[in-house]
Amino acid sequence: MGELTRGVRLGVDVGQVRVGVARSDPHGVLATPLVTLARDLTAAPDAVPSDMTQLAQLVAEHEAVEVVLGLPVNLAGRLGPAARHVTAYADRLADVIAPVPVTLTDERMSTVVASRRLAERGVRGKRQRAVVDQAAAVEILQSWLEAQRRRTE
Repeated sequence: MGELTRGVRLGVDVGQVRVGVARSDPHGVLATPLVTLARDLTAAPDAVPSDMTQLAQLVAEHEAVEVVLGLPVNLAGRLGPAARHVTAYADRLADVIAPVPVTLTDERMSTVVASRRLAERGVRGKRQRAVVDQAAAVEILQSWLEAQRRRTE
């Protein structure tokens, strides 16, 4: 398969209320937190939700070559309602940001890991809730980048 294509990737953690976004450097080595967007749950069925419009703007602004979305697989490795929700979100987002591809990746523990890492750094309570979505997006993107690197070595 060869080397990972050069370019910035965005990692996205889709929650019920918020969308955490992270970005990688162009070499695909390090994921860093970018922003937390509010989910737009009031958009008309035929309108593009504002969080997707904002994601499209971020894709353009950072010249992202791919968007990696965390897929919440349950611990048994099956796709529950949350995963179906994210898959539908991914399909819709792919239409909005085409031709930039949307990739789904298993994010079983990203929020748990992110919360634990933030707590270890002394970030708790309200402050943690404010950044946990971005931190989860970092976990999703970082583990995906590392998996791609392992595949190419």
